[in-house]
Amino acid sequence: MATDTEIFSLADKIGQLLKDHPTVAKYKAAQESLAKDPDAARLMGDFNRMLEALGRQEQQGMSISDAQRQSLEALQTKIVSHIKIKALNLAEVEFYDLLRKISQAYQKPMLDTMPGAAARAAAGRSPLQ
Repeated sequence: MATDTEIFSLADKIGQLLKDHPTVAKYKAAQESLAKDPDAARLMGDFNRMLEALGRQEQQGMSISDAQRQSLEALQTKIVSHIKIKALNLAEVEFYDLLRKISQAYQKPMLDTMPGAAARAAAGRSPLQ
């Protein structure tokens, strides 16, 4: 039977392998490129501030006006068309897909030995729920 120490040691080795993986490098590079772009930083800051303001407004029971909704949509359009933000979004999807595949790989042996786990996994629920 494996000990916690052995499992954490292997997890650390996986982390060491991941830090040099091309998908992780692409994600880091996209983050750094975006951080160095003042236009992208401004767009993201404006978007986050607007979301926070609209969230507070809704919490206070005030509805969002059509003008506010249009302003948010216009900002979203600018964000999704920004090349560096697109690159980050793509890299982020690839990064989280890699993490999902790793998670599935280490969960598979457990699923094979847990009663009912395969049915829960097929239903889209975590086998550990």
